[in-house]
Amino acid sequence: MDSLELSIIMPCLNEAETLATCIEKAQWYLQEYHITGEVLIADNGSDDGSQEIAIKMGATLVNVTEKGYGSAIMGGIVAAKGEFIIMADADDSYDFTNLNLFVEKLRGGFDLVMGNRFKGGIKPNAMPFLHKYLGNPVLTWLGKLFFRSQCNDFHCGLRGFRKQAILGLNLRTTGMEFASEMVVKSTLNGLKITEVPTTLSPDGRSRKPHLRTWRDGWRHLRFLLLYSPRWLFLYPGFFLIILGLISTIILLASPRVHSLLYSSTAIIIGFQLVSFAIFTKVYAIQEGLLPQDKKLLKFINYFTLEQGLIFGTILFLLGGITSILALFQWKATDFTALNPVLTMRLVIPSVTAIALGLQIIFASFFLSIFQLKTKH
Repeated sequence: MDSLELSIIMPCLNEAETLATCIEKAQWYLQEYHITGEVLIADNGSDDGSQEIAIKMGATLVNVTEKGYGSAIMGGIVAAKGEFIIMADADDSYDFTNLNLFVEKLRGGFDLVMGNRFKGGIKPNAMPFLHKYLGNPVLTWLGKLFFRSQCNDFHCGLRGFRKQAILGLNLRTTGMEFASEMVVKSTLNGLKITEVPTTLSPDGRSRKPHLRTWRDGWRHLRFLLLYSPRWLFLYPGFFLIILGLISTIILLASPRVHSLLYSSTAIIIGFQLVSFAIFTKVYAIQEGLLPQDKKLLKFINYFTLEQGLIFGTILFLLGGITSILALFQWKATDFTALNPVLTMRLVIPSVTAIALGLQIIFASFFLSIFQLKTKH
């Protein structure tokens, strides 16, 4: 068992200007409040003397060779000896002398305690304008929408958690999006999460921060989308299917039949997106990226390969039969010019039915591949 109560982890990449101050504050906190703990520096390849500073000040130094913010944090988590972990950047933007709220919540049984800078206070020049009014609010809102998270500051760098609970999430990302992955997976796996107010101060470094606004913002957004097949594929797919069906019904009674090409295309693309949602979710669950989904499991157990083949074949045959009818209509005119209004009303739905039938058949086979039981 871990012999310490708390490990304070700081990821480090050339933080010589502020590292000593952060270590000193963290050590003071542990001593002042009589907490058995350690200050752990997860170094990610510093060449400015940061490693020597950590050793000199009595902190635990862990060298993490794999590059990236997430890699450094995970390296520190694995090496930490504390039951609880509090992590924050080593740039002196977070107050390591004021961690009581985090410790109290962790002792109270919470698995993840998030800091909230918007409630605690953001000091002047501590956060760039785009981060404060666009990046953080938008990404946090998307996180709450996609995953029903209760966190109101998705990307606060100061957070505390129970070591074993976070290790059990099998976190995979190596970059800045690690911050989002921790919150998302904690939410999806039903961990006990809360948040406490914390302050953010301007960092004490003279150089630019490692964070890159647009690059890292995109990485966070990309992660949120990839971990939510529902919002990336399923909902847009259902929207296109419904829109296409309604449009098709209206257009069939209208002389503007050429627009049927667009409505039928919407139906086909919508079905593809719904299929992608199911495939992605099943794969992610099997790979341990997402937790089990009872609704999806019920659907898969109900929708068998044979049912898919029957339904797909029926659609394909209906499309084929109506296509033959269209061919006989053409033959009746000795294969001369046809009335496009009458012909398109029959041909376009026929082609759509054929395409959907084939898609359902092959999608059913593809889904059944995921269900093959293999011995390892």
